[in-house]
Amino acid sequence: MATFGLHLALFLAALAFMEGFAWVMHRYVMHGWLWAWHRSHHEPRTGLFELNDLFAVVFAVPAIVAIYFGVHGVSWLLPIGLGITAYGAIYFVFHDGMVHQRFKAPLGRSRYWKQLIQAHRIHHAVHTKHGAVSFGFLLARPVRELKAKLRERDADGALP
Repeated sequence: MATFGLHLALFLAALAFMEGFAWVMHRYVMHGWLWAWHRSHHEPRTGLFELNDLFAVVFAVPAIVAIYFGVHGVSWLLPIGLGITAYGAIYFVFHDGMVHQRFKAPLGRSRYWKQLIQAHRIHHAVHTKHGAVSFGFLLARPVRELKAKLRERDADGALP
């Protein structure tokens, strides 16, 4: 039973960690030195895939490695790999399905999901590397704050 509790804690910790990790990656890598990949996500998609989808492949590697070694002898790595995978699955349904409607997904009707969808759409109001707001995926500041921050950046000339 103690092992189950530890594994559950590791799973939940990995899932929670991924939101912070995703925020940092989105803010400083995707809107930074790997903008060449992420730009495709801020432009109209012309096919089924976009260059930005390569991030999913890159981010899947640590989960795959953790799951593999978790199954083959280092048991505490399994819940970490599964936590990372769970975050990826939630992200996929939320971001690609609910927000960008790349496939048929139920739209969130709760206040929480509506706020996340609006926050992400506000993020996409900026089509350049600089000036965007709201880099998280499962946690977002209130929409009125994000809109105010976007207006402030526009008034300061921070937006092209």
